[in-house]
Amino acid sequence: MSGPISRRVTIKDVAEAAGVGVATVSRVLSGGSASAETRERVLAAAARLDYHPSALGRNLRRQRTGGIGLLVPDVTDTFYARLVDGVLSCARSYGEPVTVGVTGDDPEREAELIGTLIEHSMDRVIAVPSGDGETWAPALRSGLNLVFADRRVRADVPSVVADDRSGVLTAVEYLVGLGHRKIAFLARHGQSQRVAAFTGAIAALGLPADPELVVHARASRDSAYAAAAGLLQHRPDVTAVLAGGNVLGEAAVLAARELDVRIPRDVSLVMFDDVPWAELCSPPLTVIAQPAQDIGYRAAELVFRQGRRPPTVTLPTELVVRASCGPRR
Repeated sequence: MSGPISRRVTIKDVAEAAGVGVATVSRVLSGGSASAETRERVLAAAARLDYHPSALGRNLRRQRTGGIGLLVPDVTDTFYARLVDGVLSCARSYGEPVTVGVTGDDPEREAELIGTLIEHSMDRVIAVPSGDGETWAPALRSGLNLVFADRRVRADVPSVVADDRSGVLTAVEYLVGLGHRKIAFLARHGQSQRVAAFTGAIAALGLPADPELVVHARASRDSAYAAAAGLLQHRPDVTAVLAGGNVLGEAAVLAARELDVRIPRDVSLVMFDDVPWAELCSPPLTVIAQPAQDIGYRAAELVFRQGRRPPTVTLPTELVVRASCGPRR
């Protein structure tokens, strides 16, 4: 009787054995930059585990497998679920399969998935990037056909994004028109462009800058709730909140309810993403609507396109006014 089948050694195993991150292993094995000491540790660990760098080269030289690899932070988030639906709709028209990976907005997990995509010779990849631009360097060196969606972290990769700047500016102008001067922004990982748009809008409208009014949450619902509750408890002078996404908006609604903060009488609330529950909320939420499905569909169109592609496709947003905003108290 044959013995048990041994588990295939992964790039994560090599990273743990070498005491480095997955992104570093991926960079070393694809010929990227690293110190001599780090390179030696990674290659030694790979050899010890029988994970040979040449295996990566063999996979890159052989014919690619076709299909699309799609990396998103969270498939339970309604925005990303709709983005995935857009990609699937376009891929279906081309008769191509889609493999979905979830990063959890964790750059290390993203790097691990990138390594897996390269190893399996995935032909095309669409990603909502979690890490910085360098995380994607191995994928680009491998010749992967890559398109970013929702976020843009490298100028040399085509991207499909919503017009955050216009959306944020329109929302802040609306709140200022209602008399609000102390406006806070709730942000999650990966929303640096929205934060920049918010601080730019505050400056453009002549409001005083207050770094404490930009509150950051990690990529989890618990962290979003803690950020929203902390803001409402520690800054009672805030009269309006702009939530950078539907998870943050949900957290703000729940925190306000727990703390007996009335929307919009005590605090006005605007949220990115027009998800179904926003209109069913009490009161219905004013939102910055983003074309999530269109972002996914257009990203898939780009990844299938041959020849020259635009560096960035920017799709419009729309302020949908409902009942969650009122005059400053």
